[in-house]
Amino acid sequence: MSEQNPELPVHAGAVDTHCHLFLCDLEPQLLLEEARGAGVSTAICAGIDPETSRRSLELAESFRGVFATAGMHPHTASEMDRAAGNTIEELLENPHVVAVGETGLDFFRMLSPRPDQEASLRLHIRMALEADLPLVVHVRDAWPEILRLLHEGSAERVVIHCFSGDAEIARECVMRGYHLSFAGNVTYPKNTHLREAAALVPLDRLLVETDSPYLAPQRIRGRDNAPANVVDVIEELARVRTESVDALREATIANAMRAFPRLR
Repeated sequence: MSEQNPELPVHAGAVDTHCHLFLCDLEPQLLLEEARGAGVSTAICAGIDPETSRRSLELAESFRGVFATAGMHPHTASEMDRAAGNTIEELLENPHVVAVGETGLDFFRMLSPRPDQEASLRLHIRMALEADLPLVVHVRDAWPEILRLLHEGSAERVVIHCFSGDAEIARECVMRGYHLSFAGNVTYPKNTHLREAAALVPLDRLLVETDSPYLAPQRIRGRDNAPANVVDVIEELARVRTESVDALREATIANAMRAFPRLR
């Protein structure tokens, strides 16, 4: 996936729409070469604060097929001051940055107070609208609140990262025009609700991701995840939806191009 390894054209292979290369133990070069070997040509490296957003951009500028997002994760929403916001807005001007985020609400760990998380999300919604970029949203134990705030902020072009809801929530998101991105946890035996949701999402609204180094698929559960393993997610979604792997892969590539226009 680097400039030195151009065998597979960008977007000719699968797209991992959400990973954190800067958190992985292996060097990005090795992870990206492994991804190429698995047929994965594109990876979106999601920033979780200004520093890692800048690091994601550095990776995007260094490796062919890597793109970045810029934002503040809800865990650190309390750090979302004027300086942080200015840094994120500056990064959004770079064409290698394809989305605003990862932002959202996480009421499971509650590492930042709820008011701070909500204020940060509102700011990210505004930045996405002003920059005309998609918004990458993290949700955990906060579905009513996230749906309300996205509606109140008139958020457009929303990507629900690592979708964790049930079929009813999936229907609501689809009705609003959101893209739903599924990760390795869709392969876990206990997560029948995720597979039920994935089965009903229209094909043109599906995205796939790894959230590397987290959420390794069942095949290697307990180990660090990597962009190459987005293939496991594609295969599981194809199985659940009784579609061919090739058709599912091609659809998610096209969907990624539509959800993140700067990938084109």
